[in-house]
Formats: sequence, structure tokens, C-alpha cells
Amino acid sequence: MPSSPSPGRPRRLSRAHLRQDFAASLVVFLVALPLCVGVAVASGVPAELGLVTGIVGGLVTGVMRGSSLQVSGPAAGLTVLVLESVRAFGLAGLGVIVLAAGLVQTALGLLRWGRWFRAISLSVVEGMLAGIGLVIVAGQLYAAAGVTAPDGGPARLAALPAALAGALADPRAVASVAVAAGTVLVIVGWPRLPGRVGALPGALVAVLLAGLVTALAGLPVATVRVDGVLAAVRPPDSAAFLLLAEPAVLGAVLAFALIASAESLFSAAAVDRLHDGPRTEYDRELVAQGVGNTLCGLLGALPLTAVIVRSSANVRAGARTRASRVLHGVWLLVFAVLLPGALAHVPLPALAGILVHAGWKLIPFRGIVALWRGHRGEAAVLAATAAAIVAVGMLEGVLVGLGLAVAKAAWEASHLRVDHTDEPPQDDEPPQDDEPPQDDEPLQDCASPSDDDRPPHGVLPPHGAPPAHGEPCPSPHDAPSPYGLPRPPAVGVLRVRLSGGATFLGLPKLLDALEALPRDRPVEVDLSGLHHLDHACRAAMTAWAERHTAAGPHPVRLPPFPDPHAAPAAAPAGP
Repeated sequence: MPSSPSPGRPRRLSRAHLRQDFAASLVVFLVALPLCVGVAVASGVPAELGLVTGIVGGLVTGVMRGSSLQVSGPAAGLTVLVLESVRAFGLAGLGVIVLAAGLVQTALGLLRWGRWFRAISLSVVEGMLAGIGLVIVAGQLYAAAGVTAPDGGPARLAALPAALAGALADPRAVASVAVAAGTVLVIVGWPRLPGRVGALPGALVAVLLAGLVTALAGLPVATVRVDGVLAAVRPPDSAAFLLLAEPAVLGAVLAFALIASAESLFSAAAVDRLHDGPRTEYDRELVAQGVGNTLCGLLGALPLTAVIVRSSANVRAGARTRASRVLHGVWLLVFAVLLPGALAHVPLPALAGILVHAGWKLIPFRGIVALWRGHRGEAAVLAATAAAIVAVGMLEGVLVGLGLAVAKAAWEASHLRVDHTDEPPQDDEPPQDDEPPQDDEPLQDCASPSDDDRPPHGVLPPHGAPPAHGEPCPSPHDAPSPYGLPRPPAVGVLRVRLSGGATFLGLPKLLDALEALPRDRPVEVDLSGLHHLDHACRAAMTAWAERHTAAGPHPVRLPPFPDPHAAPAAAPAGP
């Protein structure tokens, strides 16, 4: 039995692997073809540019090391950002933005910053995907009805019911909506069919059926416009690079780099859980994504990211090496060269249905419910990120989410808990006298006395005598003082335990709790539960302990503060 390769070493290509990779590449090609076209149309660019990006993702990014089974191409997650960039800066400006974002990704990968993208809060990423999904669903519902969508997320959502209601009065709009709805139903229901029929990609089957029904029934719906791959590829000219001097363009570059990198690396982590092959090398994968986006920018095409839909299809189809994703790029290239005219028979409402389904899948409904039940703070960050993306824009929404996540982490790190326990007085505590007991004072024996030592009936024992037989031995606190005066009542220790992080943010809560302690009780402070103690809290606690001790009869037992710069103690040497 051959041994499996180590997680960090790629598999060698064998004939058995080549057969599996060949079959998997055909499956990935059939899944990627309608998605490439649909994402391009939804992004407001020619459909051929989606194929160009898919080809680069297979032939360029697919060859490079990083994640061996992850497939890259145009993604629905970047549709909103691409559409905004095309409207603001044109196709030439989009090419410059994608090129610059690819260079940023490459530089980050070479600097070994790929692993730091995994530190992005999961609630921010899921909120970003939820916001993107909402915008895609709303926008593509307008496209399904053949109606132009208004600008702005809030206006688009507000006008959607009226637009769909108005579409019911137009026969052309009704036919368009019917094609889109049928596409969604086929995508959802096709995988449920038994046997090998259900193994075919639902999106491809839906597009083929939509094109067939549209042609046979003569439905009045729009189809994809085809100009040819060479005509669609337009590298940015020198004038377009002057846009990099505009702050808005630089913000778009950072947004593309951040979102594409985070989506790719999160996808890589998800794909790693689907197979037992080599694990992802995040820095190399980031470099591969950067090189691919740089080339896409030079060709004026769409940006690429790793796509979980194609990647999971690749793994489930039995792919073993990088050859499957490279071959899928070859099949996309063959289709773009030999059969570009076939795209002219694809109905636009069918592509809108594909994007509606893809956008709906981006919204993590189960994750939102789970977060709300267990971590409502994380759920709030997710909801705020999604709402900001819908209301303002992609970059602003992501920045809002990151800011809230950092603020939440800072609040939780500085959260301080103050607990105090009231311990009863101990019988073995020394008497609370002004002077210690005398050394020659006899100790009382609480043993049972003999009959001769018992006082007569009705006679009280003398002061200080042992108790009668069967009576409890008195507590030291019940004994008289050396001067014959009653001793002061015994008091227990009030123990105060601090846990969490004691920073200046929690200083008001800390001082309120400490200053509310009674001054006539001995207080002992426990700092063992603190994981951080800043200078402000150190100084405040020291000042409080001095005031409390000066105002009461008992000193405060405050342990020495840990030295933040002290080295850990060395382990004791063995015998």
C-alpha cells in the first residue's frame, strides 16, 4: 500500500492521478463556465472577460504552488466592487486597479504576511459575504425582471417590491422572471436527482435548459452579447495609470487586495478540511493569487480569487494534484477560442438566476443563528458589517467591520471582574487586644474534668475555670482580656479577587468596587486571576490601599505587583 505524502509535500503525478485529474478537470470546467460568464455580466463587463480570468486562474495561478486543489477564477464575492469600479473609472481603470492589487498581494506574500490574513475576525468575513450576497440578490432580481436597478443599496432594496410588482404587468418581464425562477429551481433541485444524472453541475444544466426553452418557445428575453475574446481584451493604456494618483483609486486597490486575499485564504482553509493531501502554504498561495491578478490587470480582465464552489467540486470529483485545475483552464481556453458564439444563446435571466442563487448562498444564515445564540457581540459585528456594505459601500463596510471587531477585542481584553467573599472569623485567630497575652498566663485544659473537680450543684464555676463535663470548650475570643475587660468582637477577612484585564478602561469600575469595601474589616486582595495589569491600575490600587489602611484599624494585604519586564523563573535543577 503506498504511503500518503506528507502534508507539506505535493503529490507526484502518476498515471492513476492523471486519470483522476483529467476527469475532475472536466467537472470543474462545467461548473466554472456558467459562473465565469454570469459573474462577468453581473459585473458590467463583457462576458468574454470572465472566461479570460478563468483561463488565467487555471493556466497561471493553477501552476504555482500554494494550495494544490484550490481553483481560482472570477468570484461573485467581488461582483459589487467590480461593478462600482467600472462605473466610476471605466474598464481601463478596472485593469489598473486589478494590476495594482495583484502587485500588493504579491508583495505581501513575499513578505510572508499571508498567515496574518487568517487573523481577520470571522464575523467580519461572514458579514462581508452577507452584505455582498444581499447586494447581489437585490441587483440580480432587477436583472431577472429586465429592469434597471437604481443606484445605492438602500434605494435598491426599497424599490425592489414595486419593481417586481410592476414586472407582472409586462409580458416580456414575466417571461424573463419565469426563466430566472426556473433556473434557480433547477440549480436547487438537480443535485437531488439519483444516479449519475444528479452529478452533473446544476448551474450548467439550468443554463442549457433555459437556452433550449427560450429558443424553442421564442421567449422575448435578452441573451448574452458576444464580440469575441480578442475584441474584449483591452490592456490599460498609459493614461489609465494616472488614475493611481487619485485617493479613491488607491482605496479601491486596497479593498481589492484585502477582500480577494481574505476570501482566497479562507477558502484555502476550508478546502484543506475536505481532503487529506498537502496543506496550503499561505504565503505561496498569496503570491500565486497576486501574480494571477497582475496578469488579469494587464489583460484588462476581472480580478480572480479562489472560489470555494469550484474548489469543492474539484475535490469531490477526485482531483489529486494541481493538474486538474490547470486542465480546467485549458478547457476554458478551448471553449473561448472555438465556441465563443455559443454564449450568444445563453439567456441573461438565466445568468441572473445563477447569481441570485450564488448570492443567497453567500449569506451565512446558520452562522448568524449560532452566533446570536452563543456570541451576540460577534453577531452584532456581522450584522453591522453587512448593513454598512449595503448602505454605503464595500470598502466602507469592511472598514466598519474591522473597526468594530478591534474595539470589541479591546473591550473584552480590558474587561475586569471584581469578586469578593466574606470569610467568617476563625477560632484560631489571635485575640484582638491592644497588647499580646502574657507568657505566664496558664492555658485552659478543655479535657473532661474528674468528679472531684466539679463544683457543687447550684454553684457557678469561678471565672476562668474549666467548663463542666459535657460543655463545649470556649473559643479564645470568649476568654477575657488580661485586664478583665471584654474582648472586641472577632471579624473575618474580606477577600477581593480580580480577574480579567485591569486597564485604564476598567479603572472606574475597579475604584468603585474597592472604595465601597467596609473600612472596619481586614481586606486581602488576590491578583492571581489577572492576565494584564497596566500602570494606571497599579498606581490607583496602591493609592487606595494606603487610604484604606490609614482610615481603618486593619491594614490592606496587597500582594506585590508582577513585574511585566521580569523574565520567567528558571526551573530548579535536578538533584
